[in-house]
Amino acid sequence: MRKAIHILLSSATLIAGGHAFAQSPEEAADAGPGGPIIVTAARSILPANALPLTIDVIDKDALDQQIAISGSVTDAVATLTPSFSPTRQKLSGAGETLRGRSPLYAINGIPQSTPLRDGARDGFTIDGFFVDRVELIFGSNALQGIGGTGGIVNQVTVGAPKVEGLSGRVLVQGTADNDVHSDGIGGKLGGLFQYKVGDFDATIGATYEKRGVYYDGRGDRIGLNLTQGETQDSQATNIFARLGYAVSATGRIDLIASRFELKGEGDFVAVEGNRLTGQPTGAVRGTPPGDPAANRTESIALSYTDSALGGGNFVSQIFFNRSRDTFGGELAPIASFQDPSIAPVNTLFDQSQNRSRKIGAKISYERAVPGFEALTATLGFDALWDKTQQQLIATGRVWVPPAEFRSLAPFTQANLKLFDGLVRVAGGARWENVQIKIDDFHTLAQTTRTLAVNPYWGGVDVAGGKPKFDDLLINGGLIIEPWQGIRAYASYAEGYTAPDVGRITRSINQTGVDIDNYLAIEPIVSNNREVGIEVKRGPFDGSATYFWSSSDKGQLLVPGTGRNFDVQRQRIEIEGLEVNLRAQMPIEGLKLGIGYAHIQGRYDTNADDVVDTDLDGVNISPDRVNLSATYNHGPVSAILQTQYYLSRSFHADAGRPQPDQRNNFGGYTVTDASIRYQTGLGGVRLSVQNLFDTFYIDYSSDTRLPTDKLAYFAGRGRSFTLSWDYSF
Repeated sequence: MRKAIHILLSSATLIAGGHAFAQSPEEAADAGPGGPIIVTAARSILPANALPLTIDVIDKDALDQQIAISGSVTDAVATLTPSFSPTRQKLSGAGETLRGRSPLYAINGIPQSTPLRDGARDGFTIDGFFVDRVELIFGSNALQGIGGTGGIVNQVTVGAPKVEGLSGRVLVQGTADNDVHSDGIGGKLGGLFQYKVGDFDATIGATYEKRGVYYDGRGDRIGLNLTQGETQDSQATNIFARLGYAVSATGRIDLIASRFELKGEGDFVAVEGNRLTGQPTGAVRGTPPGDPAANRTESIALSYTDSALGGGNFVSQIFFNRSRDTFGGELAPIASFQDPSIAPVNTLFDQSQNRSRKIGAKISYERAVPGFEALTATLGFDALWDKTQQQLIATGRVWVPPAEFRSLAPFTQANLKLFDGLVRVAGGARWENVQIKIDDFHTLAQTTRTLAVNPYWGGVDVAGGKPKFDDLLINGGLIIEPWQGIRAYASYAEGYTAPDVGRITRSINQTGVDIDNYLAIEPIVSNNREVGIEVKRGPFDGSATYFWSSSDKGQLLVPGTGRNFDVQRQRIEIEGLEVNLRAQMPIEGLKLGIGYAHIQGRYDTNADDVVDTDLDGVNISPDRVNLSATYNHGPVSAILQTQYYLSRSFHADAGRPQPDQRNNFGGYTVTDASIRYQTGLGGVRLSVQNLFDTFYIDYSSDTRLPTDKLAYFAGRGRSFTLSWDYSF
């Protein structure tokens, strides 16, 4: 049985998106502009250029600018990152990948994913108003534990107040579509208040956002995905709090809590589209059955840090996180939920809900080795307990049985500085000890779509078990920096995640299956190898990175019953090139940027360990070119950006069944703009998404489910957001 493996390194590239690097809030004031970049997701206080990682940091100004355009942190990351899939503009992020694999979303290092039954809602667990910066680490890695096969998207929340007394900020904004339809109007209110007295500080804030229905470039309503969930026609609330106490000049205790909920309003139902005529899925007023799709996440974390404990940096954290993902019902009864023992076939309505709970702890200590200061060493230990299940809320049946995931992982890492920084060598090891526990269970009445004669039957009994996986691997990377601001690096790293055990267990349709020896639930171990060069000198900031990765038992999503997707475990190989360049122009404050990403992925269809067929749009992102022009001078800041998503056809080797050509991607181009003016009474910003009101079919809809008339969605047309923010 394949063992689970973690390695601590990955790699990355600078993104041409018109944004700047930022330090952590606690260090930004000391570092100043151009100071060292400290990335907490890398779990090291060494500057980013000392790590063989490809890293980008989206700072607060750039993040707020992008959220004003597109509305969410996920959209901001996807827009600025060429190797990230274009978002579906839905509540579900299923199929959205980084470097062709799923990223790990985290908040202050706390994982937001539900790995044993991926609800794909982990990109919507906190409002961007409370996020200070987003740290991106590219490629497979195990820096934050399970889930980082494509990389890490770590959202770092607002820091402690710096000044005595009361401070804070407020936000008021409104959004409208191009024709200002009454049902397309949305708005947002946000407030954050901070108070500091002596060694104690407190932060508390809240946001409320109402989103209207979306309209495409033709002025028609965009269809709703009632089952997976929507950001349009929804309401979202977020309550955030942080309490801190300085126990010494270098030590702090922090308690951070957040409750986020996004819920559909249930005012519209979908209308079938037609791919042959190019008519996308639409929407009309109506009341969908059951409860609207929703996502609720509650978390609390207690941390103690000391930046000078015994001459080193000590970080500890314990956390609790729980989520509830409600999937909406469809107008027609879902085939997977039919059971003739409960109601006549095609009359039984039901909908499902994911429930997940996480308890975890992280601890690490980093310092230069006494007597050998050129060597920095880190020791740490992570523990995580996750329990997830998916049940049907109308009838009380269990679709995915409760599954418990336990991970215990000690790790060590070292970074050696040679020849006064000309060369750095990094390496380390992580031992991942994993157990998955599933009790005996019985599958739903319908477990396969292939039983043409009698598709409804009583399900099967499955014997539970406690499969275990563990292993130890080393990792390594090399950096050469012959001149300040110019570096080349090479690295190898592996990431680890569990497959979507929920999809796998719920689709078992054979008797005699025992979870203890069911190979389909073995962990996914993916590696990342890359070489890159970065130049940050004078007015230029550029990088080029070539990477390639593979996984022997990867996770491939394939269409199942209805709009559900099943999991196949097959060998997957991905390679790609990322090139980015940003340059300061002679005009003060003006920067131009260009970014390009090419990604090619293939998988093995016949288990001969040779990949032979292209990954489709459900499993890999399109090639892309990003262009941007940013201006920041005096009271004015502005951006004009264009994303060119390039067309793609999917192929198989000779003698293999060819992919459905209807799922080829035609490509499209979207341009956005935003301008902000700072006054004495706050800042006023006008943002425009899809400036030229381009009509297009989004990438996800264009490349999957070619016969589904209710899953053929257009992208959002021109929309305007006017906002006012004030800090005090």
